Formats: sequence, C-alpha cells, structure tokens
Amino acid sequence: MHTAQVNVGRSPLIIETGKLAKQADGAVTVRYGDTVVIVTACAAPNAREGIDFLPLTVDYREYAYASGRIPGGFFKREAKPTEKEVLTSRLIDRPLRPLFPEGWGRETQVIAFLLSADPENDSDVLALTGASAALSISSIPFSTPIAAVRVGLVENEFVINPTFSERKRSDLDLIIAGSRDAVMMVEAGAKEIAEDMMLKALEEGHAAIREIVLEIEKMASAIGKPKTEVSTKSIDPAVKSEVESQVLGPLTEAMRIKDKIENYAQVGHVYDSLIESIPEDDSERKSAVGHVFKELKEQVLRDEALERGQRLDGRRFDEVRDIWSEVSVLPRVHGSAVFTRGETQALVTATLGTADDQQKIESVDGESYKRFMLHYNFPPFSVGEVKWLRGPGRREIGHGNLAERSLAPMVPAEDTFPYTVRVVSDILESNGSSSMATVCGGTLALMDAGVPLVRPVAGIAMGLILDEKNGRHAVLSDIAGAEDHYGDMDFKVAGTSEGITALQMDIKVSGITTEIMQEALAQARSGRLHILEKMDTTLASPRESISTHAPRIITIQIPVDKIRDVIGPGGKTIRGIVAQTGVKVDVEDDGRVNVASTDETSAQKAISIIEELTASPELNKSYLGKVQRITDFGAFVEILPGIDGLLHVSEIAHYRVNDVRNELNEGDQVMVKVINVDPSGKVRLSRKALLPGGEDSDDGNKGTEGDKPKGSGRPEGRGSSDNRPRSSRSRNSPR
Repeated sequence: MHTAQVNVGRSPLIIETGKLAKQADGAVTVRYGDTVVIVTACAAPNAREGIDFLPLTVDYREYAYASGRIPGGFFKREAKPTEKEVLTSRLIDRPLRPLFPEGWGRETQVIAFLLSADPENDSDVLALTGASAALSISSIPFSTPIAAVRVGLVENEFVINPTFSERKRSDLDLIIAGSRDAVMMVEAGAKEIAEDMMLKALEEGHAAIREIVLEIEKMASAIGKPKTEVSTKSIDPAVKSEVESQVLGPLTEAMRIKDKIENYAQVGHVYDSLIESIPEDDSERKSAVGHVFKELKEQVLRDEALERGQRLDGRRFDEVRDIWSEVSVLPRVHGSAVFTRGETQALVTATLGTADDQQKIESVDGESYKRFMLHYNFPPFSVGEVKWLRGPGRREIGHGNLAERSLAPMVPAEDTFPYTVRVVSDILESNGSSSMATVCGGTLALMDAGVPLVRPVAGIAMGLILDEKNGRHAVLSDIAGAEDHYGDMDFKVAGTSEGITALQMDIKVSGITTEIMQEALAQARSGRLHILEKMDTTLASPRESISTHAPRIITIQIPVDKIRDVIGPGGKTIRGIVAQTGVKVDVEDDGRVNVASTDETSAQKAISIIEELTASPELNKSYLGKVQRITDFGAFVEILPGIDGLLHVSEIAHYRVNDVRNELNEGDQVMVKVINVDPSGKVRLSRKALLPGGEDSDDGNKGTEGDKPKGSGRPEGRGSSDNRPRSSRSRNSPR
C-alpha cells in the first residue's frame, strides 16, 4: 500500500493504491471529505493493426449505494449512464488523450466508480485526478501526470473545491485540469464573469493543481511500474520529400477553397491521384504515403498562418464569417430561429411548458427537478454523410450541456417567469462550432418565444496555431474545417456584453501560457460583441408577450395555511377545479399558485374559484352568506367556503328578536357585514347594519336596536313579544 495526501482547499485529498483492484495495471482510490472514487487503468496486451487514432475509452459510473440509496424504477439497479456520468466521462477523457505518445495503439480503458458520496463534495474532479494517478503508476506510457480542481467565486473570494452549498452561492463554477507546467482543459459556467477575473481563477486553480501533481509524481517514482516502450514506424525521408514535391502545391490550392464540399472533394482528388501512382500490391508504401499526406495538410495550415500571416480561407485572424439569422420561421412553435455563420447552421426552437413538464432527475444526490433544458441534435446530413440515426451520443450530450450552461444564467427565475423551458437545436449544416451556433440561435428562439432573458448571449470558437520551437503563435477567431482538426486549441467562449457565462477549452499540445490565454479571451470578447450586434439586427429584445400558442400562466399568492383548501382531501378539490375549467393548476409549497391555460377566460374562472376558496373575511366588508345553523343566541352564517361567522340575535334586526327562527331558517341566503374578526379568527356578523335605517343604508335614517318597525303598535319601551308584529315581509320573500 502507498498513500499520498495533500491539502486542497479546506480538506485533505487522499490518494491510495495497493489495497483494491490489484489486478488492474494501475488502480487508486481518491478521497475528499467522505466522497470516494476508485479509478483503474488497463491496456490490451497487443496493438490494434491498421488504426491511426488513440484507442482510449473512459467510463465513469455512479452507484446509488454511494449515498445510501436504492435506485428507482422496476429493476432497482443502475441502468444506462446518466447525463452526469456521460459528462464526467468526457471530462476525464479530454485532458488525458493528448498526453499519450504518438503510435500507442493498444486498447486502453480507464474506469471510475463512485463508491461513497457525501452531500457536500462532488466526485468529478476526484475521478479525473484518480485517472491520472492510475495511469501514472501503471506500465501504460502516460508520463505527464495531471490533476483537476474546481474553483468557485463566493462573495468575490476564490474557493478551491467549493461544496455543493457554496456552489449555489458562487458566481463561477470552473473545472480546470493541468500538469505541473500548463493548463490542459477548462470547463466553466459563470454569471457574467469578466475576462480578467476568469484568468485569476485559472491561476488560482493551477496553483492548487501543482501541489497535487507533485504528490502523484512522488507516488509514480516510488511504486510505479516500468513504462512500456512505444515503437513508431519511421518513414523514409525520401518518401516524404517525394510526396511533398508531388502534392504540396495542388494540396495547398485545394485547402484554400472556401466552400467546404468543394474543398473536401478537391483534397480527396489530390489524395486519390497520389495513391493511384503507387502499385496496388505495395500496401506498406500506401500507408506511409497516407501518413505523410496528413502531415502535409497540417503543415499547409501552419504555414498559411505563421508564414503568410493569413488563414486558408483568406480571413484575418480575428475575422468572423458572414452571419445571417431569422426568427419566427416555424408557424406553430412557441419560438424559433435559424442562425447561420459561414457554413454552420442551427435551427433552434423554444417550447414553454408548465411545472408538470419539468425534468425529474434521479442521482446519488437524490431527486431534483430541472426547468430549463437544452437538447442538441447532430444529424448525419449536416456534414453530407450517411449514418444510422440513433439517440444522442456523448458528443451531442456534451455540446448540448455547454450551450445550456451558456444560456442558463440569463433565463429568468421561476418566481418571475413560472414556465418550464425546453430549447432544441437541430444542426442543419456544420463547418465550425455548432455548439456556439446553438447558443446564438437559442438566444433568438427564446426571445422570439417571449422569454424575458436578462441579456442576449452569443458564443464563439477560438483556435490556436502554436510554434513552440520558434516562439510563434496565431490566435484564430471562429475556427472552421482544418483549423479545428489540425489546430492546437479548441477554445469556446460564450457570454453577454457584460461578461462570460460559459467557457470550454481543450489543448492538444503540452499547454499554453497565461499570455496566450489572455490574448484569446480578449479576441473572443471582440468576436462575441460583433456577433451580438448581428443578432441585434434580427431581434433586439424579447417579444412583449409570449407566443399565442403557448400556455398562459397566471400566478397568484395564497396563504400557506390555505394550500390544503385548494388541494382538498386526496386532491379532490384541485381535480375538480381542473375538470371544471380545463386548466392546469400547480401549487407550490410557498403558497404560489400557477394557473396555466391557452384560454384566458378559463384561467380567470379557475383563479376566481381559488380566490374564493382561500379568501379571508375582511372587516366592514359585506357578504352574501348561507345560514348553516341556528341557535338560541343567533345564527352561524357561512360567508366564504369553510368560514362561518356568528350573526348574534342582537345583530339580526333593528328591533328585539326573541326567536331567531322567526327571522331565519337554515339554508337561507342573507346579506351580512363583518363587524369584528378577533385574533383567533372568530368572525362576528351583522345583518341589521345593511337593513334600511342601518349604518350602511342610503336613506340617512340611523336606527337603533330599540326602534320599532313601521306599522307597529307596540308602545315604546314594552318588551312583550305578543305585541310585536311579524316581519313586514313574508318568510318566502327574498332577503
């Protein structure tokens, strides 16, 4: 066994090996607080033949038992990977992949399991750090240890590995992975963070990473296995020279063609002509020539940028391709937009729903609900290909999550906009960043649907061509085609005119300096503001009202103690309201009631019913009540549903009433006035105050309890009931 410990943030990070999973090539457990992950690394004994890519697979899984829970559903066991598991798998894969040596062709698998989950510490950065440690102590040729931390910004103070509760109050949720010398990967969501503050956060995170990497290096030196040597096939320099002299000119001209389809076709034609010149049976030479051809494509890209000072399509380094956009393109959806930038096009729609439409998420942390969702689809025709049309893969989930994180901070809170919102982006063309096109199209679609966004959001993808040997570099705005494939950085930045809302960076080289990152952020801001201006010409602000096809949600507030009156026993009352009016009614725990309907009349009818159910008696207000019970001292009158008041015998009429039943019957409707509501909620009523001659009458005659009625022959001051005449109206006449 071997244990390494380093203080990160407010808790120790403990990495242990030699106790569990000893048959794996490398295995570690990583603990932070009470959150524990186990990460293993294994490689196949032999290389795969004929592959030109790194055969790396990363899988992260969360077990429900980690938090003392039993999975839901019929089978009561973990099913397909959740979105969190897919995103964490991608998070681990991205910074590891560039660090494997060229020519490594063995199937390699990294597996991470969440074994214990405390309610405050997330496991994603622990799994990434554990993957690096497991690979570092294994025989797999992974020789540059990395680590990962999360950085928060709570009350303008940076916090390393903030807890879940701190993350709710944080203006920044930044995950950074890096080696001792450089940053390798960045993933961030933010609430309009300024570029200089983002740089400071990266520096804070990298400082903590260095301490962890140092411990991993010590562990690898102490117990690490000897690394497997990687043999690469050397290509005869004469072959390189021959291929270069034959195709460099036509290849350069082909790659300068702006149209993607024509560009690819012409590059393919150059390659086919080259291969046709090689004998059919010389497969080894064909393989070598193919490898050289790919190297030449990368060389052409770099020479154009670093030698000629321009890009393959003739753009300046900071130039964004032509943009056009349109809204309300689909007649029945709540909001829609087409956003096109160069040869990248996204059709984005926004749909508004009620609380019933929120997504229920079951995870190790328990159940939660999500009211803003963004789903990204990448059909094969968007790049002119023929493939099976299946469900979203890891790439689609990752791109959708990035776009969702970009827009979420600008979506209004539920208490001001009580809608569930779903955005769907269908990529119709792709040559460049479709996730950033989704952000731009999503903003337009949301505003078209009438969602009152705080501010519009736009996104841009940045690239980098780096010549470390000669100290030269070029930062590219709005990368496309070969710039994305052969460039050294994929840096996506989304935000508003005020700051960054999301950031994602992947480095394909050993790392970049702070100065280059600062330059990239500044150039990204200029590009973002340019795109926002273009979007502004299409739709400058949200529609004043939501789509006519969307449900209208009217929110009213009721006392918390009245919630039971609206719901009723077993939900009987609320079901009755829905059946009677055809609306949707959602009652929140804080007393907010959302009534949703496409018919405003039905919604107002439901609100009237709810207000009547939850109303409280108001002093000096008159009500048409119903006599519920008669006693010797008065009558109990229901003035509101479930609320009775006492109509005392002295308040029934201006004259003395000896028998209440001579004046009222159970079931009678009677106008009464509230004359008192005591602290306990008991209500006293008056009928005589509303009768002619009462204090609320219009005849100006103020009667008293001793006044005798008109036509009465009873001498004043005598109390004989035998001499008192009956009421001047019959018992069957309306009161």
